[in-house]
Amino acid sequence: MSHPLPLTPEDKLADAKKQLGLPRIVVICGSTRFMTEMNEADLRETHAGKIVVKPGIDMKSPHALWSDPVEAAELKVRLDDLHRAKIRLADEVLVVGDYIGDSTRAEIAYARALDRPVRFTHPEVDPDA
Repeated sequence: MSHPLPLTPEDKLADAKKQLGLPRIVVICGSTRFMTEMNEADLRETHAGKIVVKPGIDMKSPHALWSDPVEAAELKVRLDDLHRAKIRLADEVLVVGDYIGDSTRAEIAYARALDRPVRFTHPEVDPDA
């Protein structure tokens, strides 16, 4: 008698989202220089009935929480880890902006390695196009 393979964590997450009747989850990626555009994309994706997650901190804007350079460097690492977790949670990725830097390029590669569909507000910047 054959035994079914155990579910992967990804399979368990997909099954839980289905059982909960959750709408699609889209994660917004891109340079924080496009925060205004990300907010507009959030509005449009939410209007379309999707749950949206996106960067919550723009470290390019001054703030006491990242004014110390050492703490800022540590925060950047934590935020990168957090954003990868958002990508794992999401059903799809929306890349915002007409510029792709190293961090966004790495996020795109990570999403594609996880077989997440990736859309672009500016398809011409797709590194794999």
